[in-house]
Amino acid sequence: MSTATAIRRTELNETMRKYGGKMVDFHGWELPIEFSGILKEHEAVRKSAGIFDVSHMGQVFVTGADAFKLLQKTNANDLRKATPGKGVYSHVTNENAGLVDDIIAFCLAPDRYLVIVNATTSTKDFQWFKTQGTRMHVKVENHSDNFSMIAVQGPNVPKMFDTFAPEALKLPRFGIVEKDLLGEHCYISRTGYTGEDGFEITAPHKIIVQLWETMMELGKPYGIVPCGLGCRDTLRLESGYLLYGSDVDDFHTTYETGYGWVVSLDKGDFIGRQILADQKLNGVKRRLTGLTLTGGVPRPGCKIFLDGKQVGELNSATYSPTLKKGIGVGYVVPPNLKPGTPLEVEIRGRLVKAEVAQVPFYKGGAFSKTLYTGK
Repeated sequence: MSTATAIRRTELNETMRKYGGKMVDFHGWELPIEFSGILKEHEAVRKSAGIFDVSHMGQVFVTGADAFKLLQKTNANDLRKATPGKGVYSHVTNENAGLVDDIIAFCLAPDRYLVIVNATTSTKDFQWFKTQGTRMHVKVENHSDNFSMIAVQGPNVPKMFDTFAPEALKLPRFGIVEKDLLGEHCYISRTGYTGEDGFEITAPHKIIVQLWETMMELGKPYGIVPCGLGCRDTLRLESGYLLYGSDVDDFHTTYETGYGWVVSLDKGDFIGRQILADQKLNGVKRRLTGLTLTGGVPRPGCKIFLDGKQVGELNSATYSPTLKKGIGVGYVVPPNLKPGTPLEVEIRGRLVKAEVAQVPFYKGGAFSKTLYTGK
């Protein structure tokens, strides 16, 4: 009897194929790696508009009188920042201050939250929240199987929403609005895993194909293109965003990732707080460090050398279409190398010159303090 797990397909699977998506297995999900080519798709998002099927992402709803209390206990960031209609990026921490997941927690109402979780961790996150919420007045529900999700990204995307959902244009970054679309209750958020402005639509499966086609039609004047996992990775790495399971996991802490701004030590107690407080005081022994290369295309697992001695290896690495050079991040010891420090990266047995770089490598429109708010 076979023990192989059946590959999962999103509701947009046939649509992805119709648009020419080259499908691959991504952590048990069949998703497109590319359509017209990674470089073309990457450029479209940076300069105009691209659309992604991100239906593999999960949705966990936390409701009840103690919803805030539970999320405040399980997250390093301060959920007081997530007032109704707003969300926060955060790290869900375990007892060793490692990451259960990195998430976005949206406050829909004072006693109602939508937590967007990673595809590979949705069940783990759900169980973790449930366990930590024992004896609290809270209900934790995993609705990941009930929703699909598309992300529409790029500097021209907000113009597409002028008529489609003008209320979404009033959202700040990490804002969310509930809206009925095609007769179904949906959620529109403004976060972006690409470093560019844009929106995500979380919707019931039955209308997601129609929403995709609507976005493609609205995006025609801007040359919108369907995008795959390939450019999703190049875009997010240029922007310095973490990929759970590659850059961070249960055994790496927030300070080790260089995301110290996510930790709110002064908010009160939370899981893993003491370890993080010690790391803030005494420093870390390793740190996720960015680097750029003078030649060659680096890949995850490539060894990093300093003065002829191996000091780490790359967790995420690729060719940056924007910077026209290889970029990567990896955990390095010592942890506090300054930008410009010369390094070497081993690619197929050959040492290539590199240097420590500031992360993010590139700041797109999402980093702007002024977002498009409509005509």
